[in-house]
Amino acid sequence: MAKKQEAQKKMGRPKIEIDKKQFETMCGLQCTRDEICAILDIQDDTLNRWCKETYDGKTFSAVFEEKRSLGKMSLRRAQFKLAEKSAAMAIFLGKNYLGQTDQVDTKIEFESDGFIEALKGQAQDTFKDAGGVVEE
Repeated sequence: MAKKQEAQKKMGRPKIEIDKKQFETMCGLQCTRDEICAILDIQDDTLNRWCKETYDGKTFSAVFEEKRSLGKMSLRRAQFKLAEKSAAMAIFLGKNYLGQTDQVDTKIEFESDGFIEALKGQAQDTFKDAGGVVEE
């Protein structure tokens, strides 16, 4: 009887071994679900099932969100290091993290010769003659 139970346990496909460190590294590199499945040579449902077994019932999406933050940290660290040597990166980080913007002075100064004021007065008079009301 014990041999029969032992034989039943061995039936089915062999369990696929997934390297947890490799999986977490791919999440950190922002690999998509399809890319991870292709690299590990597994199906989407296998990946999701493995995540649930390995990460206390969490789905692939939940684990991916958690693990990709490590990649974001690495990217941010690299950007800050690059900003020490690159003015363009320093400007980019300033705009994105500090809310800095490019200020463009668009104020145009000119000397009035009275033409615009005369034209404005004429337009108001024409408008009043047509029955319009002009706010002063």
